[in-house]
Amino acid sequence: MTSGEAPSRIAVVGTGLIGTSIAMAAARAGDRVAGYDLDSDALADAATRTALEPRPTLEECVRGARFVFVCTPIPAIADVAGASLSADGRAVVSDVGSVKSKVLGEVELRVASNRRARFVGGHPMGGSERTGPEGASASLIEGAAWVLTPAPWTDPATTTALEGYVASIGAHPLRMDAERHDRLVAVVSHLPQVVSSALMTLVTGDWVDDSEALTLAATGFRDVTRLAGSDSHLWSGILQANREALIEAIDQYVDALTRFRSSVAERRDADLEEALESARMARAQLGAKPRVRAGMALLQVPVPDRPGVLAEMTAALGRGRVNIEDLQIVHSPWGPDGVVHLTVLAERAEAALEVLVAGRFHPVRVA
Repeated sequence: MTSGEAPSRIAVVGTGLIGTSIAMAAARAGDRVAGYDLDSDALADAATRTALEPRPTLEECVRGARFVFVCTPIPAIADVAGASLSADGRAVVSDVGSVKSKVLGEVELRVASNRRARFVGGHPMGGSERTGPEGASASLIEGAAWVLTPAPWTDPATTTALEGYVASIGAHPLRMDAERHDRLVAVVSHLPQVVSSALMTLVTGDWVDDSEALTLAATGFRDVTRLAGSDSHLWSGILQANREALIEAIDQYVDALTRFRSSVAERRDADLEEALESARMARAQLGAKPRVRAGMALLQVPVPDRPGVLAEMTAALGRGRVNIEDLQIVHSPWGPDGVVHLTVLAERAEAALEVLVAGRFHPVRVA
């Protein structure tokens, strides 16, 4: 933004996790942000956590905005988008719903053609199992892919303008056909939610029927079941909205499980190892940074529960010029202490071990 240029005026309708995170990212970029939510408590909470300016009505929130982000549950998006497009005849309106074909179809049915040209389907691929403004952070937007799914009736200039804005607040805009988006998120977003919830239900259900099961649950189980802590009402709507693509994804997953089962049942060790190795190599490519994909190491570091312990650890790594690629804390079910899981470049693993030991930590390399 050049000196003297007025900041873009952004409107966020729906101040939950993603809406408030967008408000934070926009404010950090220097933009004024207006917000509205049917839940006055959520709106007030978001306003205390951000520079968001609360508005008493949707019309007052949207009026004068350059970009409007509809951050409501999927069933409400089309109506709220239509009201937003009517409230200001110049605003570019988008949504953040995780299903796009349904949203675009409903907007086409419910919004007049002379207005819907300013609507672009959108889906920032950042999120958390947490909900509400209290879980919001600009970091959910920073560096995240932000899918844009313009319809055939969307004004191309509108999409281009939104792409530029999304990039300006730190995300990576990515154009995609709505049906392709829905097929892909069914696999990488919606299916993981189902798997996480199903596994949690299995372990706590009648088949296991052992109160000690969760006591034995270590990092792997916690990682796989993290999504089971998500908002059930919200996710029920999402999964139903992407029903066909999700059913196909579940069927494919069942086939993959069946192949693993056959390898175990028939003692085909070579096939089992090949499948595990293929998955391991694919997982290694998931690193957020390109250089991480060249090789990374996982260190486990037991830590006491006291103020400053993480600062001591990171300071030690800083002295050794070791960058932290990822960090997770896993707490013990028996006490306050925990284990820090550090991901570093494989080439810096030995240096990390050395400086941590010198700092009186007791790291172990596990991968």
